[in-house]
Amino acid sequence: MYKWFATLLVLLSFSVKGQELNCTVTVNADRITDANTQIFRTLETSLNEFVNNTRWTSKNFDRGERIECSIFINISAYDSNNFSATMQVQSSRPVYNSTYPSPILNYNDKEISFRYLENENLIYNPNSYDSNLVALMAYYANIIIGMDADSFELNSGTPYYQAAQNMVSLAQGGGYKGWSQQDGNQNRFFLVNDILSNTFTPYREALYNYHRLALDIMADNPKEGKEKVAEALKILEEVNKVRPNAFLTRIFFDAKSDEIVSVFSGGPMITISGLVDRLNKISPMNSSKWSTIK
Repeated sequence: MYKWFATLLVLLSFSVKGQELNCTVTVNADRITDANTQIFRTLETSLNEFVNNTRWTSKNFDRGERIECSIFINISAYDSNNFSATMQVQSSRPVYNSTYPSPILNYNDKEISFRYLENENLIYNPNSYDSNLVALMAYYANIIIGMDADSFELNSGTPYYQAAQNMVSLAQGGGYKGWSQQDGNQNRFFLVNDILSNTFTPYREALYNYHRLALDIMADNPKEGKEKVAEALKILEEVNKVRPNAFLTRIFFDAKSDEIVSVFSGGPMITISGLVDRLNKISPMNSSKWSTIK
């Protein structure tokens, strides 16, 4: 009887809808030499469970649909349950008819600080600010889900960006850096504010066209796929005309620069007249990479 019941539980676990993210959270504390390392291991376990088991949206995701992502937290200081760190946030989405994961987000947040008591419960409430650690995880979870949604359907990430923006508003009273426009022009406030701004509509259009209309047809029609990638990149030029060296443009190319070089470095030849000049204009920091495109 017990074996039958256990088998039923296993089968049910595979049939239920999973949460939205399949995220690996890593906490690195190599720089901290005067603390019990157990707290960092506990923090890592707690964050993995929190991010992956929290239901961030009202949508149902099958296990195979969960978004692949990772969060790397590099602790730089620790004292009396107060942490300072940097946080590298990465996500990707599958490309249709291939095993290739296309990177969507690769962002390094350099102003992370939070308070964490070992074994404390981490609970997400979208309408309250309970801790900066929860707010950070909730913010980036919604950014990841929003960008993923935008890559499959034009502007479908809006409700998730709005949830992230709401968390920004709630967190501003917490006294931690990165949530306010007073903390610099490239932080959590501006990331979601720019995404939702009409000024940066071409960024979201490019994100959709690049993935859904270009990469997703690459397996069936590589030549047309490459042409569509070039067209999507041309859309980003509209952002550059209004806001040269925009934060969102950098976000795009921090994730995509190596992939773009790869796309245009093999396969069927297409006309790339003006492509390298355009890339150098939009993302001059990657000029050494663009020079390899022939």
